[in-house]
Order: sequence, then structure tokens, then C-alpha cells
Amino acid sequence: MPPFDTENMTITDARHLPIVKAYAQKIGLVETIDQMVDSQMELSPGMAVFAMVLDTLSGRTPLYRLTEFFEEKDTALLLGSDIEPERFCDYNLGRSMDQIFETGTQKIFSQIAQNALTVFAVDPRRLHFDTTSVSVYGDFVLAGPPFDITYGYSKDKRPDLKQFLVSMLCVDRNIPILGTTTHGNASDKTLNNELLTNISKYMAKHGLEPGAYVYVADSAFVTENNLAKCSDQTWFLSRLPATYNECSRIIREAVLEDDWIDIGPLAEEHDRPNRPVAHYRAYDGTVELYGKPYRAIVVHSSAHDKRRHKRIDRMLKQDRKKLDTDCKKVTDTVYYCRADAQAAADRLIRQSDASYHHLQADVQEMPKYGRGRPALDKPRKVLRYEYCVTTTVTEAPDKVAPIREEAGCFVLLTNLLDQQEAWPAEALLSLYKSQIGIEQNFSFLKDPAIVNSIFLKKARRIEVLGLVLLISLLIWRLMERSMRQYVETNDCELPGWVRRKTRKPTAFMMTTKFTSIMVITIGNHRQLAKPLKSFQLEYLKALGVTADVFTAP
Repeated sequence: MPPFDTENMTITDARHLPIVKAYAQKIGLVETIDQMVDSQMELSPGMAVFAMVLDTLSGRTPLYRLTEFFEEKDTALLLGSDIEPERFCDYNLGRSMDQIFETGTQKIFSQIAQNALTVFAVDPRRLHFDTTSVSVYGDFVLAGPPFDITYGYSKDKRPDLKQFLVSMLCVDRNIPILGTTTHGNASDKTLNNELLTNISKYMAKHGLEPGAYVYVADSAFVTENNLAKCSDQTWFLSRLPATYNECSRIIREAVLEDDWIDIGPLAEEHDRPNRPVAHYRAYDGTVELYGKPYRAIVVHSSAHDKRRHKRIDRMLKQDRKKLDTDCKKVTDTVYYCRADAQAAADRLIRQSDASYHHLQADVQEMPKYGRGRPALDKPRKVLRYEYCVTTTVTEAPDKVAPIREEAGCFVLLTNLLDQQEAWPAEALLSLYKSQIGIEQNFSFLKDPAIVNSIFLKKARRIEVLGLVLLISLLIWRLMERSMRQYVETNDCELPGWVRRKTRKPTAFMMTTKFTSIMVITIGNHRQLAKPLKSFQLEYLKALGVTADVFTAP
């Protein structure tokens, strides 16, 4: 057998990266950036960003040393262009990041997101907004444009570290269309207000006029200024904070009225012995904030908030302890007439009216006999009668049940008044529950497998790194969306974990199916080291790409 010509052979650990390249080409990643950023460098800004996106989604950590990453790899296959790995040195990448910053990261990402929404027909009418903090290690003496890295409220529970904030606007549950980095001590309330100022202009770029979309945000949105920003044509959906008196009032009203709309479970999973699926009920009412009426949806969940119920348990325990103390003072006292004992019992019952326990108090008569043993045929002589009070304390279900029911409630706030038919309570609850998608996006951005410690020392380059991560997230979610649409359209399942089928494939799940993909390149000829397996072909079909992505540059 003749020896292999290894001098001209390259073996590339391709894995799922050619699929990422296919999606980057669909949204015109490299072309869009190169058209927007004026550069005369041999390594174009678009190619620099694409290389960092590939590195990000490869799972390699940390995000640096791209030269080493592309060594012994077929760059023509992965990047679509035969580029020497030496071009991806830190100097070239740094210059590209500076040029991208001068052009504007928001401007660039907005255009790329618009390309994605058009190509993949993403519905942009449901907007989700939220923020998160990103902690950094070291001194980071950075103050001034474009943002300050400083101390602030840490959502990572690390107040000892400096940070910056990342805000994100998503559509169709978790497809990012806007993302910014800002000061580490910025307020969510202020960021909501800034976005509301320009949201009509921004959404007009996606072909949506005011009234054609709903803005969804967490409870930090509910302030007087933010509510004033939302006119009758800028629809919003948020959660009414419990600090507002109207929140507790409408919850009490819902419990007393007991006119619930049965929604049932929203999750597609089945009940498990240790994890029952939550069932929901809703009450449609109104509240008044800052002199203006709003629609309020009181939602009751069977999966009660454990912290609230623990607080109720502590309150009941303290209430019982106080009542037992009052009872002991009365029951330890001896009364010499029935009237005094009955008065003490009645007084104790009146005091317990405000308690969450039922108190039953009875007066018992105790005879007192003379000294000595009576004659055999004569009864004992009673000298006098004394009286004592006995009590029985039980929890009052009629008082405790309402507060436990109220504890399982939260309130959704919206200005979609008189639109119960177009926007029923169930639709609003489902829309708000999909806010979890943006939380999952933040988990992606802060995953150590995606980006490790921030080594950049310039705020402008950190902002460009945020752009790279947002583009990576956009491609990640588009791949996941394509697979789930395929499953729903064809009413089928894809191979999941541990040889089980799944109707909810994830992008990470997909990457594990292509870990063994190796591409052998000799000259211009490429072939797979092993043929693709049936489940891999099934995933490629769901992703809307062909097997040629592994062999065609």
C-alpha cells in the first residue's frame, strides 16, 4: 500500500462549524459588515468578525488566539476564503474592532438582524426587553465613552466586582434584533425609558408601525415616566410590582370575586411525580396608576411561590405562638365565680378575632372539698366552687386559604384595554411567559464555554466583542428555530439525548451530533473521513442545509 501524501493533506476538525458558516452566509454576515465598514486592511472587518463568531460557537475557550485556532484547518472550507492563519493575529483583530466601533456596533447589528428577519421570515411583532450585568476581574480603570466599567447592582450576586450592563431586545421569543453595552451602574428603569423614546423609529425599519407590536418587559418597566412614554398606540405588557397598592388590591378583588378564567397548563410536558406541571387561572380587571386606567390580569399558579408560602408559614407560627401565650395567661388563672371566668373567656375570643386561628374557650367548674375523709355512707362536702378556662386552638381554613391563594398570584399590566377578544388573558400570559427566552440568551452570553474572562482593556473593543457575541447568539437561535419549525411542520421528532427522541431540539444538542465530523483536504479535493450517519442527515434536513456544506468551500 503506497504511503499517504501527508505534506499536502489537511485534516480539519469541522464538527458543526460548516453549518454555522451556511447560516452566516444566509444572513450576509461578511458582506454586510464589509459594505458598512470602510477598511483597506488585507483582513476585512467582516471576515474578522466571522472568524471570531466561528471561534465563539466552536466551544473553545477563551475567545482569543485565533491564529492557533485556524492552524491546521481548511480555512477555505470554514471561512469560504483561503486565508493564512497569521492574518488573525491580535494586532489585525484589534484594528478591525476599532474600525467597527467607529462605524457603530448598533448600526451594524441592526442591519444584520434585519437581514435575518427577512431571510427566515421571523415575526417581529412580539418584543422582549431585559438587561443583565457582566462582571469583570481586575482593576479596569475605564471611565468615559462609550461606557463606564464600575460597581453597580450585580445580577450575578458579585457586588465586589466591577461590571458593565448588556441590554437586549428580542423578537419571536429569543431572536435578538438589538443589543447594547452600557454603564455598569445604569438603571433598568432608565434603559427602558431610553428604548421607548426610539422604539417607534427603530421598529419602522422592520416595517412595523405603532400598534403593530407589543413591548414586553419585566417589572422594572413600570414607572410613571415609562408609562407616560407609552401612548395608546404603543402597546406594552409588564408585571405590576408588589410595591404598588393597586397590586394587592386587585389580587384581593380576584380572590373575593372568585370569577376565574381557567387557562390550564401552558407547558407541553406531562406531570411528573416530583415535578407537577403548573396550572393557571386568570382574572381580568383594571387598576389605576398615576391617574390613568390600565388592564390588569391577575394570574394564579398552582406552582405557588415557595418563598411566599414559607413566609406565610412563619407568620402562622408566630401567630399561633402569640395566641398560645395569651391562652396560657388565662388558663393558668383560677376564678372564684363563673361570671369572671366567662368574661375572661369571652375577652380571649374577641382578641383572637384578628388571628388566623380558631379559638374555642370553655369554662369548667372545679369543686373544692373540705379536709379529711368523709363517712362511708355520706358524700363529700363541697366547700366552694372554683372555675378555670380551657382552650382549643386550630388553624382557620377560611382565613388562611385566601392568603395562600393570594400568595400564588401575580399581576400582569398592559394598556391593551377593551381588547379581550384580540388579546385574551391566556394569550397575554403566554406572551409574558415567553420572556424566559431572553433570560436563556443571557445565560448563553455569560456561559464560560462561550466567553471566558474579559481580557480587553478598551471599552470600545469590549463593545465590539458584545457585537460578536450578539451575532453568535443570533445564528445560534436561528439554527434552533429552524429545527423546531421543522419538527412542528412535519409533526416529527429528532434524535435527542440518550437515544431518546425530542420535539424540542436545541442548538447545543445539534452540535453534539456532529462532534466526530472530520474533513480531509488534499489540494482542491475534500471528502469526509467517515460517511454521515442517518441521524446527522436528519438534522441537516431540519436545518435546511445539505451535506455539501462539509466539502464545498
